[in-house]
Amino acid sequence: MNSYDVVVIGSGPGGYVSAIRCAQLGMRVAIIEKYSTMGGTCLNVGCIPSKALLDSSHHFEDAVKNFETHGIELPGAVKVNLEKMMQRKQGVVDQTTGGIDFLMKKNKIDTYQGVGKFKDATHIEIEGEEKLEIETKYTIIATGSKPTKLPFVSIDRERIISSTEALKLKEIPKHLIIIGGGVIGLELGQVYKRLGAEVTVIEYLDRIIPNMDQSLSKELNKVLKKQKFKINVSHKVTSVERTTNGVLVKAENKKGEIIEFAGDYCLVSVGRSAYTEGLNTDAAGVQLNERGQVKVNTHLQTTAQNIYAIGDVIKGAMLAHKAEEEGVFVAETIAGQKPHIDYNLIPGVVYTWPEVAAVGKTEETLKNEGISYKSGQFPMRALGRSRASMDLDGFVKILADAKTDEILGVHMIGARCADLIAEAVVAMEFRASAEDISRMSHAHPTFTEAIKEAALAATEDRALHI
Repeated sequence: MNSYDVVVIGSGPGGYVSAIRCAQLGMRVAIIEKYSTMGGTCLNVGCIPSKALLDSSHHFEDAVKNFETHGIELPGAVKVNLEKMMQRKQGVVDQTTGGIDFLMKKNKIDTYQGVGKFKDATHIEIEGEEKLEIETKYTIIATGSKPTKLPFVSIDRERIISSTEALKLKEIPKHLIIIGGGVIGLELGQVYKRLGAEVTVIEYLDRIIPNMDQSLSKELNKVLKKQKFKINVSHKVTSVERTTNGVLVKAENKKGEIIEFAGDYCLVSVGRSAYTEGLNTDAAGVQLNERGQVKVNTHLQTTAQNIYAIGDVIKGAMLAHKAEEEGVFVAETIAGQKPHIDYNLIPGVVYTWPEVAAVGKTEETLKNEGISYKSGQFPMRALGRSRASMDLDGFVKILADAKTDEILGVHMIGARCADLIAEAVVAMEFRASAEDISRMSHAHPTFTEAIKEAALAATEDRALHI
């Protein structure tokens, strides 16, 4: 029986990063993955393939709508080759997952393919092509999440689909109905809208991206409607049925009326749930909460002292970069170090175009907590770089403490905001004030100038370019 210092169950961003960090710290490490490729949901059917399709569809939309304005003339009509687009997407996935294989070999981490199952707190059975048992001092549960199902909806993977199927459709939908106005639904909706589909979004709550600052929800809603999305908020889906030619979705609006939506595909995108099936957690003394998530303390330690859990399988935002931070945190904790994570400073991003990004507290949170704050906002359309690139939508908003000027939250929507948010994270990690950012030189012309201008607006309401 092989014996290890640490065994990681799950090879997603949290799992493989924790395995690498444990190996760097001198431990003998193994990782267990039930699928044939490493990388988990993010690399295989999540972050990476969706961004590949978002980029491809963005290029297509630019060619159709913007090339002529830029003085670029094409010899004929621009067409979509969906099969080739999907092949490129898969190539990106294969290259990325292959990179994880290389990293495992480089760091001398043993890999096992199969389902990891606790026999007890120090022994794990692996059910793959053959049944194995390994011994370990510590285990890190990094089994991630799966798409949440609605109890009254049967996902047939043909017309009623999850995000997994939406990433490999063989045709462009004529009318894609999306249940859920969160990150995944809106990103995939934009992919197919650009390619020619009619897209209808049905959201139970009163706004899309409901976990982000309300101003971002309002602006993204406005932009998507301009892009011809049909958005229906405050609608409770009551049934989803297959029809002869597609699907029929019924939803109750806030007046109590039943509204019918007919389309050829329905994407159910109402969030994700912790995945613990098959782990046999009881045998190891690992407890789950009422939502099926693994219970952990502030050290990410489960109810079994030698077992830790990270990422989507525990409470908190389901983000790949959160899982990575937790993976490093646990590895260093096991090694006897004193690592730290500030969950308030883990950014969130929506990769639509314009992109949406945020870090820190929202205005709603500050109001609910009774924190006195000031706000500074700057529109992207006032930037020279925005006019040059024709990316005029959006703004940057900075919230700062009314007394100390310390930055409490940064919320932005616009071109390249997924990258711009890093400046805000760095600033807040070092507890910078709005004035600190306002006095920093930002290259011209860049999108980052909007951050400086928003800081100026928050400091003394003295933005220079509006």
